[in-house]
Amino acid sequence: MSPAAGEQLSGSHREGRSVEARRIFIGAGCNRVVNNVSWGACGLVAFGTQNAVALFSPLRGEIVTTLPGHKAPVNCTLWLPTKKDVLQVRGRETHYLLSGSADGTIMAWKIGSGKGEWSHALQLPGMHKKGITCLAGRMVSDAVAIFASTSSDGIVVIWEMAIEPAPGGDCKVSCLHSLSVGLKPMVSLSLAVLPERGHLILAMGGLDHKIHIYCGDKAGKFIKACELKGHSDWIRSLDFSLPVMMGGEKHNLFLVSSSQDRTIRIWKMTSEAASSGSSVQLRKGTIEMTSYIEGPLFVAGSTSYQVSLESLLVGHEDWVYSVEWQPPTLLTGDEAHQPMSILSASMDKMMMIWRPEKNTGLWINSVTVGELSHSALGFYGGHWQPDGRSILAHGYGGSFHMWRDVGLDSENWQPQIVPSGHFAPVSDLTWARSGQYLLSVSHDQTTRIFAPWRNQVNPGDMIYWREIARPQIHGHDLNCVTFIQGSGNHRFVSGADEKVSRVFEAPLSFLKTLQQATLLKPDISEDFDNVQVLGANMSALGLSQKPIYTHAGVKESPSGNSNDGPDSMETIPDAVPTVFTEPPVEDQLAWNTLWPESHKLYGHGNELFSICCDYEGKLVASSCKSQSAAVAEIWLWEVGTWKAVGRLQSHNLTVTQMEFSHDNAFLLSVSRDRQLSIFSFRKIEGAEHRLVAKLEAHKRIIWACSWNPFGYEFATGSRDKSVKIWCVEDASSVKLLATLPQFCDSVTALAWMGRDRASNAGILAVGMDNGLIELWSISGGRASAGSTPDSPLSVACVLRFDPVLCHVSTVHRLRWREPSSTDEESTLELASCGADHTVRVFELATRTQQQLRNQEIDKDEEPTSNSHES
Repeated sequence: MSPAAGEQLSGSHREGRSVEARRIFIGAGCNRVVNNVSWGACGLVAFGTQNAVALFSPLRGEIVTTLPGHKAPVNCTLWLPTKKDVLQVRGRETHYLLSGSADGTIMAWKIGSGKGEWSHALQLPGMHKKGITCLAGRMVSDAVAIFASTSSDGIVVIWEMAIEPAPGGDCKVSCLHSLSVGLKPMVSLSLAVLPERGHLILAMGGLDHKIHIYCGDKAGKFIKACELKGHSDWIRSLDFSLPVMMGGEKHNLFLVSSSQDRTIRIWKMTSEAASSGSSVQLRKGTIEMTSYIEGPLFVAGSTSYQVSLESLLVGHEDWVYSVEWQPPTLLTGDEAHQPMSILSASMDKMMMIWRPEKNTGLWINSVTVGELSHSALGFYGGHWQPDGRSILAHGYGGSFHMWRDVGLDSENWQPQIVPSGHFAPVSDLTWARSGQYLLSVSHDQTTRIFAPWRNQVNPGDMIYWREIARPQIHGHDLNCVTFIQGSGNHRFVSGADEKVSRVFEAPLSFLKTLQQATLLKPDISEDFDNVQVLGANMSALGLSQKPIYTHAGVKESPSGNSNDGPDSMETIPDAVPTVFTEPPVEDQLAWNTLWPESHKLYGHGNELFSICCDYEGKLVASSCKSQSAAVAEIWLWEVGTWKAVGRLQSHNLTVTQMEFSHDNAFLLSVSRDRQLSIFSFRKIEGAEHRLVAKLEAHKRIIWACSWNPFGYEFATGSRDKSVKIWCVEDASSVKLLATLPQFCDSVTALAWMGRDRASNAGILAVGMDNGLIELWSISGGRASAGSTPDSPLSVACVLRFDPVLCHVSTVHRLRWREPSSTDEESTLELASCGADHTVRVFELATRTQQQLRNQEIDKDEEPTSNSHES
């Protein structure tokens, strides 16, 4: 089991010191599939992000962990007990989470809600041959749950989960029954427990436009009872209510269905005993107003049920992807009350709450919330909080949207802060030169800025990381980014699947928002007077971002659009650059936090692949995808004039990464052609350079390189699963100093952090193709100054991160945050990004063994988490 945060892993290293890793931030978007999100009775929301299952806390608005295990994208999740199982939830500390992936695998996870612990429980037997599309289930007793899974292979499987009642007990899952539904698979399921003891009802809907009702028992034997016809397109969501008391002990069951025909239907299932006149009178005559369409009759056990269409709800203007009954509440005397309230979510960017009107009983739309942004593309699902006070949607852009009813006398639904992140592989990231924030680029065609947001009222409160801006929203997948070092305004250069690099400069609205977030004075000149740009507008074609000037009359309040910005005919509608005093929500991020594009850098013949900047902020080097030596040139650009001042020729294939040495004397480049190259630079006008060394460094593609901050040593990492340490000798040759022991997978990312200049000691972070990260201490060797030329190089592994902390797919980039001092006791921060759509920030503390022993004594012998000493 692994706690949410805190000491995750520690490893010993030289001089009796230990390194501890703690994950302080995960940014991730939600997989763009229906049924992907599940809000559990334990209060946590589960969702799939690429091959991982992520858990987020709506109270804190942050992702608390990602669970590794799946080998394909996660399509759907289901908590057990569900929000409907109010009787079984009471006093329960252990909850179970089911997740289904695109390769047909279903996994179960054990979640200790009280202690914030989670572990992999088991993997279910492989019954499905294709991707899982929906999971639905219910607790039938305190220790037994029945659930169903459906897949695009046309099979619906009924499962039983038996949970040991003892605290921390394990669970066992067995397959009870398998139903074949033919060539048109089912994509939505709902399971309900009938009032008659031991009987269950399963509704399934899919590509044949019909709802299929099956009746069964706890043994899992389900037989088809009837079909409900009415929808004219795919059925995307089904949900049973709890039995509703319509008078005395009479029960009615309601089923709500939604479809791509844009309608919602409520079906009423009246048990035989409930068809007497008494219940009609109890509804005080309201029933006459409702038009009933007689439907089929079916028998479950000794009770027969009459199905009728209670209501047809028309209000959405696009496919309705999800419907969900408001979760029941527990009344005194162990009785569950089912509120008559339905939440629907649609691709028209709206969520609606439907309730019967008090006087007539007609179902009406009583609450509508949604995204008015033209950039949003609709909702894939909507979910209730277990207490019904909040509602959550997940959208096409991998984003979450949450509203909470904060009204006292009447309903008042207000947007809430939720986690956010990329919804495609994150290809590169970089720290701002001040270290105040992190900038990442992704194949989701966005650039995002994440920063710790400090509470202005209580600065000592817990600090949560938030997405505070989205400087670039592009029309091509973004591959690389670099921050311009040196003085002046914040600037970055990004490269995408196009032949042009683009330069962006921070607008006034962002600089002021950053001040609000960090509670620090800005690191550019004393005031903001020299920044004339307030924000940026997206052009009609969605590639260039045009500036909005401060004198153009745009106010700092989000009220009212202004058309005074340049090229307002092209930009529809205008952005409203805003200074945020609290973290912005998705709607604001997607439109009002753009940075203006100041320059385009033309020259490369193919799509941009790699980019870097020197440490003085004077030169930018860029490379593109290449199959020939002519196209594999590295271009040099002069910062400020943005003229091409050099073209470095050495490689034959794509240059995968480049980095300047910390004194800007050398540029290191590595390539798919398995070669490394070193270019030297002379500090004169322009960029006079020469090729110092070129050699075949590895047997396979070299993915990564990194310089020692204190000298001319550097590391290279390759697909051949090796990391080699080299040094530049006499500014004319390269010597191999050491080869680290073979790693378990391809090395795809490296980052070298200096710790002690006198002993030339540092830490090398190594990221791999399987998502795992290791830290190696490196000391000695040949430093640029201050140590003997031939002191031996010492290398040792100090930390292997717990897999629960790490990425679940390729690590694309690792970046150390430059420490404010070189104090060896200080805390380090390491940022990483990967193919699993996540950006992660780790805090690494170096402590002495005595401090660790003291910490162990303070814990009063509490159980500890996973730790591996190396």
